[in-house]
Order: sequence, then C-alpha cells, then structure tokens
Amino acid sequence: MLRSPSLRAGCALTALCLAWPAAAQTAAPAETQADGSYHDPRSDIVVTALIPRSQGDILSGTSIVTGEELTRSLRPTIGETLARQPGVSATSFGPNASRPILRGFQGERVRILTDGIGSFDVSNTSVDHAVAINPLTADRIEVLRGPSALLYGSSAIGGVVNVIDSRIPRRVPDEAIHIDAIGTYGSAANERSGSGEIEVPLTENFVVHVDGSYSKTDNLRTGGYILSKAMREIAAASDEEEIQDNARLKGKLANTAAEVWEVAGGFAYIGDGGNLGMSISHSENTYGVPSRLEVAEEHDHDHDHDHDHEEEGHSHENVTLAMKQTRADLRGEVAVNGGFLDSIRLRAGWADYQHQEIEPSGEVGTTFKNQSMESRLEFVQADRNGWQGASGAQFFTRRFQADGEEKFLPKNQTDQFGLFTLQSLDLGDTRLEAGARYEHTKLQSDPDADLFAEASQRSFNALSGSLGISQAIMPGWRVGLNLSRSERAPSAEELFARGNHAGTQAFELGNPDFGKEKSWGVEGTLRGSGNGYSFSLAAYHNWFSGFIYESVVDDSVCQAANGGAEMEFPCYAYAQADARYYGFEAEASMKLAQVGSYAINIDGVADYVRATIKGNGPAPRIPPLRLLGGIEAQGARLSARAELEHVFEQDRVTDFETPTDGFTMVNASISFKPLAGNDRTTLMLSANNIFDVEARRHASFLKDFAPLAGRDIRLTARISI
Repeated sequence: MLRSPSLRAGCALTALCLAWPAAAQTAAPAETQADGSYHDPRSDIVVTALIPRSQGDILSGTSIVTGEELTRSLRPTIGETLARQPGVSATSFGPNASRPILRGFQGERVRILTDGIGSFDVSNTSVDHAVAINPLTADRIEVLRGPSALLYGSSAIGGVVNVIDSRIPRRVPDEAIHIDAIGTYGSAANERSGSGEIEVPLTENFVVHVDGSYSKTDNLRTGGYILSKAMREIAAASDEEEIQDNARLKGKLANTAAEVWEVAGGFAYIGDGGNLGMSISHSENTYGVPSRLEVAEEHDHDHDHDHDHEEEGHSHENVTLAMKQTRADLRGEVAVNGGFLDSIRLRAGWADYQHQEIEPSGEVGTTFKNQSMESRLEFVQADRNGWQGASGAQFFTRRFQADGEEKFLPKNQTDQFGLFTLQSLDLGDTRLEAGARYEHTKLQSDPDADLFAEASQRSFNALSGSLGISQAIMPGWRVGLNLSRSERAPSAEELFARGNHAGTQAFELGNPDFGKEKSWGVEGTLRGSGNGYSFSLAAYHNWFSGFIYESVVDDSVCQAANGGAEMEFPCYAYAQADARYYGFEAEASMKLAQVGSYAINIDGVADYVRATIKGNGPAPRIPPLRLLGGIEAQGARLSARAELEHVFEQDRVTDFETPTDGFTMVNASISFKPLAGNDRTTLMLSANNIFDVEARRHASFLKDFAPLAGRDIRLTARISI
C-alpha cells in the first residue's frame, strides 16, 4: 500500500532511475569455453563489498561459496548451506527453517540479501519462519562479516549474506540457448529437489531468462535420540507412561516434511555501455514445524527460573506453515566513464509476502502478511591514482500485519532511509579505508484492541562509521586493523511485541521506550598466500551499550501487560544492557603433494565467539568452539574429499538454557566432471554424518527437541550446456 510519504518518495526514486537510458556498464564478460560453458575470471571478486575487489583486499572476514563447494554444501535452507563457513552457524529450527548466524549474531543483527537487497520475508520475527530465498537458484553466495557489512544497514552488525543469482541476466550467451540445471537426492529426508534455468539471446543485446525449482522432503531422520540428555532425564522421571516413552524416541523427527516450488522470469538489455533488466518470481513453501515432545506434566510458571521454561512441559502442536511470496526486482547500471564518476548503479525490489500457520485440525491459526520495498542507488567513483570509492542512498519500507491466535505484534510499518559512502586509498604496501552511514528510521504501530490501545510512533537517527588500514609485511602477506562505531534503531518486534508466540514457546514483551543500540568494535586481520598455501585470520571485539536482548522475567510482568490474563507461556521480556562479544575465525589450506595428475590438499577452519551481557552473564544461544578439517585429492575431472568437523560442548549458558554436548561428524564426497573442458557439469556423491552421530546446534531454540540430520547420502547432478 503506497500510503506513506516515504514510500511514495522511494517509488519516485525508482521511477526516475527507470527512465534513464539503458546504457549501464556490465561486469567484465565471462569467458566462454569451446563446449559452451562459461567461467567468470573474477570468481574471487567480492561484489558485496560495494567497491568490487578481491577477497584478500577486504578488511574483514569474507567467504565466497560457488562452484563445486556450493554443489557439495547445498541444502534446502540458506542456514544449513552456509553452516560450515568460518564464523557461520545456523538457527536450525528443524530442517525447514534455518537462518545463518554470523559471529554469534542472529535475527535483527544479520542481513540476508538477494543480489544486494533484502529477502522481504518475516524470518527476522521468529526462528520458525523460513527465509524466502531458495539456495537451489544461487550461482554464488557471499558472506561479509564485520564492519564493512554496515554499509548495507545498521542491522548488519553481525554481517551480510548475499545470495547472487542470474534471474536478471548479466551476460549475453554465445550459444543459441544456455541451460543450467541441478538435481539432488538426499537420503536423510528422502529429499527430491531440482532446479533449471534457461537463457536465450533474442538479439545481440537482449536476453530473456526463465527458471523454476521444486523440492519435496519427508520427515527428517536424525542420529540418536530425539530428546537431549537433559530432557530425557526429565521425561524418564515422569509418572505418565506416554511421557516416559518420549525419552526413548529415536530416528524420524515428526512433522518436518516440506514441499517448495518457485518460478521466475527475467530479461535484460546488455549493451557496450551497460545494462538494465528486471525479473518477477513467485514461490510457495509448505513445511512442518518440529513438535516439542512432552517431557513433564503441566506446571505453574511462577516457580523458580533455574531451568529453561520453554523446555519443561509444553508441547508444540503439529503446526504447518504455508508461505508464499510474489516478488519483482530491477537492476541497472549506467557507465559514466568520467573524471570522477565511473558508473551509477541501481538495485530495487518489491515483494508481497504471506504465510499461514495451520493447526492440526486444518484451521488457520495465524496469518502473517508483509509488504516490502527497497531501493539502492550507488555512485561508483573512477580509480584516481589508487583512490576508489562509492557513495549512495538506500530506502526501505515494510508494512507488517499478523492476525489470529499468535498475533504477538500489532500492525506496524517501518520506513528507513540511509546515506552511505566507502572510500579507499591504495598506497602500495599500505591501504586505507573509511566508511560511513547515516540512517533515519521511523517505526509506527497501529492501535490494536488486543495489544495496544493507542498508536505508537518512534523515530531514530543512527550514524555508523569505520576506519581501517592494512599493511604488507612480506610478499603475499598483509595485516589489517579496522575500528568501527555503530548505532542501530530497535526493530518493531523489540518495541511493540506483546503476546503469546508459540513458535518460540514464549510470551514476548517489547518496550516501546527503548533507545538506540550502540557499539564500538575493533577487528584485526592477517592474510597470506604463496606457492601452494593460503591463510586467513580475523579476530574481533565489540562493546555494546543499550544492547537489546530477551530474558526470562517473572510471569507477573507479562500478566500486567496482558490485562491480568493467565499465562500460556513463560514471560520473555526485551531489555537493554551493556554487552560485549569477542572471538576469532581462521581458515587455511595447503598443497601437500602432487601424485600423478592429482593435487593432494588439506584445509581447515576454526571459529569461536564469547558473549556476555552485563548483569545477566552469558548471552544465550552462542555457538561454541568449532574445528573443521579436510583432505582432498583434486584432479582435472575427478576429485575426492574427506572432512572431519568437531563442535565442542557449550556449557557457558544463561539461566534459561541447558548445556549442549559436543559432537564429531565425518563427511566424504567424490565428484566427477564427465564432459572434458566443461567444469560446470558435475556428478557428485557425498556422505554426511557417516557415523550417524546425534548432533545439536546450541544456537537453536529447538536444540533439545530437534537434533540435526543423521547419516545422509546425497547424489547431485549439475548440468550446464
């Protein structure tokens, strides 16, 4: 609905840009092979960094997942697809709703993007809401952690995940028709998934694109027990035989089947001076939310809070979520080639999103609706003796509405406008970088007889900035330091929540009087590469004031906000306090030997984060120390890999959560490229969690009730012709 002045201004900006001549500069052309496949010679370039640059030149932790690594890691959710990247974990709310966690941050502190703008869903409002981005359609995924991500919004203090696809074509194929397809079978959930896309050049400058995907899974088979050890002990002590039986359950995780489909079409004009294109897509996702098994008889909420209430005596019914989204996207770039400006880039999108939470009876319990629009305009400077930069403006609006039994938020609207700049200076051995972002946010809730008697409105002005330097210390090695200051406006959920939320088994209570969340951060990096090896280390420390978090409080607090009504769930209230996060992530690879035509390589990843909230102790749901190592025999057409991942126990917990046992997984894969000279056509067989161990992610709200997948044999075929 285009009722607000801010929304009309954003639409006017988009319309003005649409009126430009379609003469935008396209990216460097991909190299087309003799067999018709193509390869991007800039595959190590991080486009999410605003000024496209190589991965080694960015003053913060970055990851690029593409090619064979993306094929091997591909899962039905973006969280599980990225969970083995350094500094990345996942919310793992069952196999169908899993959002990335970056450096221990999740929700409002991580931005999930598609080609540079938001996913336009409600996955930030609750962990049981899936991200409306299908990894099957991704060409590559970029993860940007640390201060550089703040240029995409103050809510990106943890980082940015940018999923890049080709729905708006970036090149004109040399062949009459270009086809990419991927199909996967996974044994753990009887997963059958496939995706295909076609690009056809209608003229030497005009390309059309069509793609579609489909995925269907059954209930997930897990390794070991369904309930964690702590929950099994509680259930075993029950006087009810049915609850005692829950302690012995193994194998299939009930109510986790899913069915997803998506169709999209796009076109682009790509000329010598640039490009302009758009796409339209529609997706539908129907998936089950794992049940919380009963572990104790019903109890009074007013006893002490030494145990996690959300894990004592409540059972989440077999709720199914039916999600759908219609989305339109626009991308253009104009080559200026002037003395100061090199190009002007536009990215815009709009989406209409809805999901219904369907009870076992078939009745709709709650309906969530979300209409969003975002536009981003960037002015990229020409390189002037090592000085590069980009500046721009960004507009975002969201209109959110929930109706039904789980209406824990009133109807609300968020309008946000930002100005940003990133400047870098390359002096050879020394490189300097500075970035800044100003953001104005307006949040307004409508009056609601059930939640708020009167409308509420808040406005915030936030200013964030960073300053960094990197220095060459020897050939191929650089050390860097980045200082940052950030401010974040509270979200609508943190301000206006007031109601029962069965997805998290909590009565959530916001505070409309919150101030801004502020932080200082420092990050150091060390990167090096040489003949047959590479190494990267990032260490960071963030100090927060006004850090917004949820904590368990006495039920009387929520009862007072709920008109004295009896509590269905324990009371979780948002609060503000000082906090600090610090940790590191490291990755390394090395060539051990050359055996005939095969290179023998080893690689490893390690990451750790520690978070404390002043006056409350450890922050909840923080991933523990993790180590991952692999060995690979890499040939031109045949490769084999084995890896071992060990996640340590997490016993540094807050009052309302339980410790999580560590686990060790062993995975292996073999890939074959059947067409000589075509690296994009691959057959891959992989075995994950080979020894069928029971594994749980501490960051998951459901970790005591929903373990990760057990042994999963996957067969994947990717074809490009």
